[in-house]
Amino acid sequence: GAGTDNDLYINQAIVFIEDAIQYRSINHRVDSKSLWLYRWYYSRTCQWILSLTITVILALAFIEEPSSLTITSDVRYRLPAWNPPCGLTESVELLCFLVFVADVSVKSYLMGWKEFWKNKWLMAYILTLVVSLADWIVSLSFFCKESVRIRRILRPFFLLQNSSMMKKTLKSINSTLPEMASVLLLLAVHLSLFTMFAMLLFARTKDNQQDKEWVVYFRNLPDSLTSLLVLLTTANNPDVMIPAYSKNRAYSIFFILFTVLGNLFLMNLLTAIIYNQFRGYLLKSVQSSLFRRRLGIRAAFEVLSSLKETPASAQHVGAIVQVLQKAEMDSRCKQAIMRSLKMCSCDQLSAAQFQKLFEELDKDAIKQHPPSPEYQSHFMQKVQFAFGHPYFGYLGNVVALANIISICVVLVMDADKQPSERDDFFLGAINCFFILYYLLEMLLKILAMGLKRYLSYPSNRFDGLLTVILLILEIATFAVYGFPHPGWRPELMGLLSLWDMVRLVNMLIVFRFLRIIPNMKFMALVVTTLLDLVKNLRAFAGILVVVFYAFAITGIMLFKGAVVPLGNTSAANTTHDNGTLQCGTYEQLEYWPNNFDDFAAAVVTLWDVMVVNNWQVFLDAFSRYSSPWAKIYFVAWWLISSVIWVNLFVALLLENFIHKWDRRCQRESLSDIEYQRTVELMFRDVLEEPTEEELMEKLHQHPHLHLCR
Repeated sequence: GAGTDNDLYINQAIVFIEDAIQYRSINHRVDSKSLWLYRWYYSRTCQWILSLTITVILALAFIEEPSSLTITSDVRYRLPAWNPPCGLTESVELLCFLVFVADVSVKSYLMGWKEFWKNKWLMAYILTLVVSLADWIVSLSFFCKESVRIRRILRPFFLLQNSSMMKKTLKSINSTLPEMASVLLLLAVHLSLFTMFAMLLFARTKDNQQDKEWVVYFRNLPDSLTSLLVLLTTANNPDVMIPAYSKNRAYSIFFILFTVLGNLFLMNLLTAIIYNQFRGYLLKSVQSSLFRRRLGIRAAFEVLSSLKETPASAQHVGAIVQVLQKAEMDSRCKQAIMRSLKMCSCDQLSAAQFQKLFEELDKDAIKQHPPSPEYQSHFMQKVQFAFGHPYFGYLGNVVALANIISICVVLVMDADKQPSERDDFFLGAINCFFILYYLLEMLLKILAMGLKRYLSYPSNRFDGLLTVILLILEIATFAVYGFPHPGWRPELMGLLSLWDMVRLVNMLIVFRFLRIIPNMKFMALVVTTLLDLVKNLRAFAGILVVVFYAFAITGIMLFKGAVVPLGNTSAANTTHDNGTLQCGTYEQLEYWPNNFDDFAAAVVTLWDVMVVNNWQVFLDAFSRYSSPWAKIYFVAWWLISSVIWVNLFVALLLENFIHKWDRRCQRESLSDIEYQRTVELMFRDVLEEPTEEELMEKLHQHPHLHLCR
């Protein structure tokens, strides 16, 4: 009947609005049962279960063999790790696979058979599950003793396919690769030419004393390539130059020329190309997100236009209100749209008016702070004015600076003293004074601003939380050790010694000094840019996690157990051996904790290589301990992490900062308003609105929605 149809249209409109809010595709089944399943699937509970499952299956790498459950990863001192019995982690893995099977089944059903064959991500999802389950069965067949587990490398795919923004970022990176490849090819030519020049320039001679450059760095082609590749990252500069430079100062020209062309020009050119190209592709990706939002809103309008009401115009606004009340959206947006509807005098909205109504979704999120309390007493009004004034905050910053300076003075004076010689009276006394001031400042601010307004500012929450923690620590110190007095050096009592308690308090005081950031406009701009990156560019972090995970698992497969400690493991012998080891080697530098014997150690080792400081040590060590071909693994990791990912991050950091810098003059500096931006809003000013024809053409291509007009 008409009532059933109307309910269906209302539910369709609700789902389409929710799709628009989340930038989801509307190409899914739209019958009553499918809509219920669709909303259930995208509910917070289901998505939380799916996210938890992905987290659990990724975290298994820390527990399963080789386990990371040891205090140290140093091969000299590491005790045998606890490894779970066969079947324990496999059971958890099976539960995760069952959740993924349910996930892919629901997605496939909701999408429909025709759309399923077009979706490469979904087909790859099924293939990954099939391979993982087959590998899981093989593991149990071998009683978990098999050396290679293919499914562990495939696990990051579950994280990748669950994030639409991560998929878009990956697609953008893929589109940028041709431009990056041209510069990388130029880098390869640059490296090859200079390698040949180096092998000719530093060829072996009859005088062994003059051949140090050849012996250490340019003995053969692989060593020459490696030496110059590391020099490209400046990790072995000036070490690589010194033997030749000490022989003849003219040799420095070769190394300076190589570094200037490679590091200063080509590497920075790569950053510029990545910034230019990636911004363009990310812009296209965000443009498609905007199209999805407009399409979802237009689809909601079209299905609401199909409502069988008499008269239609009298109920149209009522239907919109009904949709808004049931749709899952931010309360701020919902209230703003409701206010716009009430202000609208007409009973029926056109497509343009309906679209305009939902433009609230595209605006910056604005956080209004609650009002301050209104005191009747004249004295209280003066108190409120005095302690609510910005100058009172500035006074607090000066006091915090004085606290930091006093701590620095004490630390400098006590730097060379033994713990038994230290007198903690002065430091304890000044900490007590400053913490009492911080408590008084917090209480006076709450009195002036009111608790709700005080807590609405992140800086106040940060300030207040640290003040409360400092107060609790100070009370605990007094309860255990008594009040400060000359010669205040009691023995260890409880969990922490007095010095540990004082150090902890001082670390928190130093951390609390960050409260000055909001008062310094330029610094605040930089910090808000960084916070926006943390909040909005999770896709980049996700892709880095995927790459880290895959390389760490691969590293374990290739190099597990490769690094073996030299001789006796005692500390005395190790120290003695250092004198006979070649300077700058893995063994002499005691890099033993950096290995691939478990997942946690592998991640830290990859991080150290990504930073590129002394990464030639890893190239040399793992070439010796495993195979010369190990260099390919580390160079591949350097290319993906340091060259590509770090440059992408720099590109987005620049984009975000420039955007904020350009907009800083366009807004009034109002203390009661905080703006929060998303990656879509970052490009909002340059996005193009889709036309009416484009939207209607796309709607008529919908595989499950049949419009009346």
